[in-house]
Amino acid sequence: MYEQEPVKIFIVEDDPAYSKFLQYVLSLNPDFEVSVFETGKDCLDNLYQKPAIITLDYTLPDMPGEKVLSDIKAYDADIQVIIISAQEKIGTAVELLKLGAYDYITKDEDTKNRLLNTINNARQNISLVKQIDHLKQEISEKYEFDKSIVGSSGALKKVFGLLEKAVKTNITVSITGETGTGKELVAKAIHYNSKRKKKPFVAVNIAAIPSELMESELFGHEKGAFTSANTRRIGKFEEAAEGTIFLDEIGEMDLNLQAKLLRVIQERELTRIGGNDIIKLDIRIIVATHRDLAEEVKKGNFREDLYYRLLGLPIHLPPLRDRGNDIIILAKHFLQAFAKDNDMPMLKLSAGAQEKLLSYPFPGNVRELKSIIELSAVMANDNEIMADDISFNSVSKETNFLFEEMTLRDYTFKIIRYYLDKYDNNVLQVADKLDIGKSTIYRYLKEMEDEPVK
Repeated sequence: MYEQEPVKIFIVEDDPAYSKFLQYVLSLNPDFEVSVFETGKDCLDNLYQKPAIITLDYTLPDMPGEKVLSDIKAYDADIQVIIISAQEKIGTAVELLKLGAYDYITKDEDTKNRLLNTINNARQNISLVKQIDHLKQEISEKYEFDKSIVGSSGALKKVFGLLEKAVKTNITVSITGETGTGKELVAKAIHYNSKRKKKPFVAVNIAAIPSELMESELFGHEKGAFTSANTRRIGKFEEAAEGTIFLDEIGEMDLNLQAKLLRVIQERELTRIGGNDIIKLDIRIIVATHRDLAEEVKKGNFREDLYYRLLGLPIHLPPLRDRGNDIIILAKHFLQAFAKDNDMPMLKLSAGAQEKLLSYPFPGNVRELKSIIELSAVMANDNEIMADDISFNSVSKETNFLFEEMTLRDYTFKIIRYYLDKYDNNVLQVADKLDIGKSTIYRYLKEMEDEPVK
């Protein structure tokens, strides 16, 4: 957790009596570290001390208040500058606020209370900014390639090579791979290792949003644009300003919206629904899909011009079954994380458990492996996961053998054995389900006894 430090405050005031008054008021708070300067130049020369807040007299002997303010902001835009002045001109206050002043306080009998309230508010704002920066730094470290994407297989090393290229420019990236291979994780790794890492990362799952709401979700709308538009809505593209927008399952997008998306990408600008203002965009685009978009183009389901706009740098994520020993590396990684999150003693995988994991094709990929490992951790005894502690879900059982290379005869054995297990060896029911004769099943059963299924 982020801990607050003493707040360093500069007082810039040429009136000795008033500067002593301000110094006394602020020094009453032991959390404030106060320094006093009589001129704008002295203040600017000491900015290396990194003050968090500066109270600035508007009328200084050596330079105008506007000049001091702009130089402070040019040095560090995060310094909160509070203007203190005998002038009560509203126009002057407005201009200084536009230049970046945090607040404008006039010198009167209520200055003390107003100043303390303003500094406390500024302090909270500074603390929040520091916490956000701290969290952003943690996120950046979390998504370092070697920490967020676990494995050492040749297939994964190819992905790492492409990721290193992706972070060096703003090129659009298109990520493909089966469901559960970690496409969003890769998108985040690209963003948080790029120059845009301190800006927003906005993820949108196209498949999860109804098509009639998609345009408003992406591009926003103005108040009154349609019946239920009671307020202005900022779309996801605007939310991602100067950062990255991640369009997951882009292959599910409606053709009509594809045309609008193409224009936004080409022009790098948008107009909210019901609005006239043109909003310029400075964002990076990363898309992902489990579909073969080139094939979708041939079928007429995806625009060819949009396909080429989005292709950019293509990164294909290999399925887990093609990553060899990465299965064990990932399993141990998930096991360690689960034990830590649940205050459990460290668990290890037995040789039998590892062999069982390596023999399974993982149709659900990394996501499925994580779920399987977490369940096995709960089921295990004596701090060691045995083969019997690992169970594969029923959906996977129905399809896992399809990923193996077998003869048609062996496939038939597998299918019949699966249905016999499912229907408690009721041959009649299985014959009905498979639309084959009972004698065929009995013949295969006899062969199974003579030659076990591989």
